[in-house]
Amino acid sequence: MANTETSLKEALQIDGALGAALVDYTSGMALGTIGGGKELDLGMAAAGNTDVVRAKLRAIEMLGLQEEIEDILITLGTQYHLIRLLKARGNTGLFLYLALDKGRANLAMARHQLKKIESELEV
Repeated sequence: MANTETSLKEALQIDGALGAALVDYTSGMALGTIGGGKELDLGMAAAGNTDVVRAKLRAIEMLGLQEEIEDILITLGTQYHLIRLLKARGNTGLFLYLALDKGRANLAMARHQLKKIESELEV
C-alpha cells in the first residue's frame, strides 16, 4: 500500500509527466500535488478538473447509463491531461490527475501505470 506522497512521486516518474495531483472532487481541493510550475498551476487544474468530473458524472446519470468512469482524457495541442477516478478500497470522491507532455508520453502506458498507482494508493 502506498500513501499520497509516494503515489504522486510514482506518477511523476511516468514518461512525459509534467505534474500530478490527488484531488477531492466533492470540494475541488488538491490533497497533494507534485510537479507543475508556472505553466501548470496544479491547484487551479484541480479545481477546474473537478468541474469536468462533476459534469461527466451528471451526464452519465441523466443518460441513465449503468457505467462508472474509469478515466477522462483531455487532449491539448502539446499535452494530455488524464483524470482517473479512484474506486479502489472505497476511495470514492477522489481522482488522480496527470498532465503529460504529448511528445514524450506513451498514452496507453501512462493509463496502465496510473491504474496501477490507483490500485496501490491508500488514502
